[in-house]
Amino acid sequence: MPSIPSAVDQCDRCASTLVPDATESPERLAEATGWHEFHTLVDQLTRDEVLEPGYFPEGWSVRDLIGHIGAWLAEGAQLFEQMRAGTYSEGELDVDAANARFFELMRGLPLDTVHLQASSARWRMIGAWAQLPEPTEAGRRWLAKAGGEHYAEHLPRLRDWADELSARRGAR
Repeated sequence: MPSIPSAVDQCDRCASTLVPDATESPERLAEATGWHEFHTLVDQLTRDEVLEPGYFPEGWSVRDLIGHIGAWLAEGAQLFEQMRAGTYSEGELDVDAANARFFELMRGLPLDTVHLQASSARWRMIGAWAQLPEPTEAGRRWLAKAGGEHYAEHLPRLRDWADELSARRGAR
């Protein structure tokens, strides 16, 4: 796993200046480090590799994964905005139904649009998280679920797929 960017060793793509200290929650640090590894793996792939089915046996490409991650980041932002407004209602979403809906919404969108959506959704989520008057248990749980834990769920396969694609590229 990549190290947390410091003020000296900052990732230009993340624009992250997080330094681990007592002011950052473990969920926020996991989100930052997970996003950094996620985009670093994606960024090393060519455009054709990002569009190639095979990330999941069901035919997902890395583009589909980017859309999936971005959709959940947008969902997290919406939930944080509801928490701030006092309209959040505790309860679990139907994850499978949401995944299916997100996949349909993202299918066919151009790669640049999917990239932009994911990046924008992340910054929107981080902004909505920062505007919470006080992090609640539900807020910390959703930051982990939409961010760090979600990245961690997908990173092992993304690492393997990126290695496979890079090896194929090197063999050519």
